[in-house]
Amino acid sequence: MVYSITYRRPAHVSSASSSTLDSDGKPNSISSGSTGIPAGIPDALSFDRIIAGGTCPPCTTRDFMNYLLYIERAAENLQFFLWFRDYSKRFDETPASERALAPEWTAEQAAAAADLAQNLASARKTKLSPEAAAMLKGTDFAPVPKVPTADSRANPFNTPPETPGDEKADELTLSDGKSYTTNEKSMSGSRVPIAQKAAEAFDSAELKWQPFTVQPFREEINRIITTYLAEGSPRELNMSSRERTAVLHALANTTHPSAFRAIAATAEWSLRYQAHPNFIRWTICNGNRPRVIFARGLGVATILLGFIGAVVITLSNAGRAWRVLAALGWVIGVATLVAAWKGMCVVLHGMHHRHLRPWELFAEDDSASVDYEMKKASFDTVGTTNSYEDEPWVAKYEKRNVIRKVFDREVWIQEPALRSIQDTIFLQAIGGGLFVGAVFSAVFVALPKGGFY
Repeated sequence: MVYSITYRRPAHVSSASSSTLDSDGKPNSISSGSTGIPAGIPDALSFDRIIAGGTCPPCTTRDFMNYLLYIERAAENLQFFLWFRDYSKRFDETPASERALAPEWTAEQAAAAADLAQNLASARKTKLSPEAAAMLKGTDFAPVPKVPTADSRANPFNTPPETPGDEKADELTLSDGKSYTTNEKSMSGSRVPIAQKAAEAFDSAELKWQPFTVQPFREEINRIITTYLAEGSPRELNMSSRERTAVLHALANTTHPSAFRAIAATAEWSLRYQAHPNFIRWTICNGNRPRVIFARGLGVATILLGFIGAVVITLSNAGRAWRVLAALGWVIGVATLVAAWKGMCVVLHGMHHRHLRPWELFAEDDSASVDYEMKKASFDTVGTTNSYEDEPWVAKYEKRNVIRKVFDREVWIQEPALRSIQDTIFLQAIGGGLFVGAVFSAVFVALPKGGFY
């Protein structure tokens, strides 16, 4: 099966499109299954289908996560999106008596929190001059630095402190049965308790009260705050100070999933309209960069050989019909060059193979290594940063010589929709080669023979 001959692969998305933003410059509200699919992506490779696990390698959720982790270096959006989807499901399954403790954060409350965040941001930018501060000194209008409260002050709603020296990891279990552990030392390399980090995040939003710990999932929300929302967190989401303040105000009042409405919509928009098209475009490439460069050079060399052959025959006493033989080099060369320009190697495509990614090459050798197993933590909701520079495959791949990279190990492409896209691109490349070959052949056939030998 092939797609239309006019098919074009997804365009690279580098920034937000103004057509998908509202009047405030925010992504429009989106709901799962209700959004259109970007151009160049078939239904079989849609974002929802990949997230639901309905695709085969190299287009699975794991491949999508690896792409965001190693290529775009923005895996936090997908990590947060997967957690939020699972959290919403688990929250809806909690007893009604517990859900009543965390009411829904309405649109009106969200708008009020956004306005408050804007006012706070404006106030932070406004600084008093030394003269004005001196005039207001001793009055009720003098700026007073915030004095941290003592941790020893009794509060019946606060979570009891942990036993000193207790390094026991906390465990959370998701609705799909998977569990993961998090140690407070692993988050930002600090031993500061998660509850204290969350409290500092609330203080940074200038909240006058701490949230009630009796609300469901409050401890988990604290972990999410210290992982994705707080400034300098291990997997800090790309958000403005206004957005951060607004969501922290919402989380101070409730643990209902609606408190994440704004940042969840932003993360999903980024995944659907930026990361997903770029992932499909990247996946279409069946060869690594050295192989693609090699294919481009091979295509150019074949085209030049075609020209050399055409010139030699034209200058000889051979008949005009012999000049058509040069078209073979032009067709093959142009087809190879066009396919390589789109990241494909025609030799690999002939077998429906692809090169293994650098992080896949050494999986078998490092499968027993603890360091290698750490990369599987990319699916953990909380944990360390998304840095991969210390993974063992990085140093090994850098030491690999160029020849080995060009002829790296290959694997069969299992996803039928991806094979269909590559078949379409291959036919387009052949069509381009035939057209160019026909034009050049007509030009050389029309020339008179040289008769030099």
